[in-house]
Amino acid sequence: MPYVTFIEPDGTRHKIDAPIGQTLLHIAQDADIDIEGACGGSLACATCHVIVDQDYFDRLPSIEPDEASMLELATDLQTTSRLGCQLTMTEALDGLSVRLPVIW
Repeated sequence: MPYVTFIEPDGTRHKIDAPIGQTLLHIAQDADIDIEGACGGSLACATCHVIVDQDYFDRLPSIEPDEASMLELATDLQTTSRLGCQLTMTEALDGLSVRLPVIW
């Protein structure tokens, strides 16, 4: 099974099995990773903000305008920031690493 590594702001790493077809938000929540997802993945908030490892960023689908708008509300915004609810696990993303943002 593919996996994804979530890195907490303090550097703690969690390597998690990542079923194909599930979003990063749901993968994290199922593994009790501290990611909020207040809107339940309906693209109405930015609380599932993740910072994607540069090596994987170009493998992701292009960001849609609605996601870009929501990201403007995120804290610790980076050039590789995405919303976990908009990233669906695929074989091409096996080994993906994402960092959780610093919450102010």
